[in-house]
Amino acid sequence: MTSTARARRSAGLSSPPPRRLLVALSLGLAVSTLWAAGASYYLVFHDEVLARFVSRQSAMQFTYEERLGTLQRALDRSAAESVAARGSVESRLATLIERQALIEKRQGLLSGFGGAAASIDMPPPAPAPVADTAPRVRKPFPTPGLRMGGEDRVEIIGHDSAARLLRLEDALQRVAEAQSRSVAGIARQAARSAERFRDLIARTGLSPARFDAPPAGVGGPLVPLGTDAFESALADARRQIDEETHLRRVAAALPFRQPLPGDLTFTSSFGARLDPFTRGYALHTGVDMRVETGTPVQATAAGRVTTAEYAGGYGNMVEVDHGRGLVTRYAHLSGTAVSVGQRVEAGTVVGFAGSTGRSTGSHLHYETRIDGEPVDPQRFLRAGAQLVFND
Repeated sequence: MTSTARARRSAGLSSPPPRRLLVALSLGLAVSTLWAAGASYYLVFHDEVLARFVSRQSAMQFTYEERLGTLQRALDRSAAESVAARGSVESRLATLIERQALIEKRQGLLSGFGGAAASIDMPPPAPAPVADTAPRVRKPFPTPGLRMGGEDRVEIIGHDSAARLLRLEDALQRVAEAQSRSVAGIARQAARSAERFRDLIARTGLSPARFDAPPAGVGGPLVPLGTDAFESALADARRQIDEETHLRRVAAALPFRQPLPGDLTFTSSFGARLDPFTRGYALHTGVDMRVETGTPVQATAAGRVTTAEYAGGYGNMVEVDHGRGLVTRYAHLSGTAVSVGQRVEAGTVVGFAGSTGRSTGSHLHYETRIDGEPVDPQRFLRAGAQLVFND
């Protein structure tokens, strides 16, 4: 040891600190500085940091609540749509049941138009175009795709209820339209038949109004019909059928039948002619038909016998009153087969052909009179030739 070192130790002085200690002291100073800075920053900006933290938390909470609300609304909307869809299906099913019942009722009305055949019929007209023919409508029940449950429920067969409902609605609509077309076709057919009878009656010189019944006492509030196509067509069909039925009855009451069987041979017509006895012109009030003595003579329409006796130039004569001022006479008979007051039908034998009275040989003198005035019987006989009689 040098003298200098010994001198310093003796003086109580230590040696300089090592390098490692200096580094430790420096790090400690740096950490202290940073801690002091952080503490100072925290103390200074504490409220701002806390506010930012709270704001972030609030924003996160709001986002979650909004997502939950959206999901809840979606669930509610889905549930509402499900309820609405179920209600819509039930409502549509109820409507289908009502429409099916209405169609069945209408089908019953349509089947009621096929009444009993009348006593006389017009010959069938020429075939109408295909578009003018009334379609045949099948009875629509049971409606395909529907079945009644144990408690009068209607269930849709299968899972595609919307599609099946649509098909059922379309099927019922087609049936309803076919029924409307069918009843409209019935109305057209009745109108055509009525028009033919009206024309037939007009050819005799008579008006159908002559045979109308006196108006009955009717009244009541006016309730217009609805705009439903079927109801309108049904009302028109009933009106046309009533008119056709009335005219058919009028035609059945007119003397349209032949008084003699087979083909008729006329020997003298109605109107002015040379009288077979005087050879001068005179009015012939009927028509003469060649026939063998004893041939049955038939009433040409229903009525009541008003004369059945010998009547001068008519010889043995039968007169039948058909009502509404219409009378027929059958003269020159060899004998009568009815009595006064007797009710006869068309085709009833009223007597037998002969040559009594003012006659030159066996024949039938046949007259038709309207309100006491003689008219040409061939008007009725020609019109009657167009009819088909169902005896």
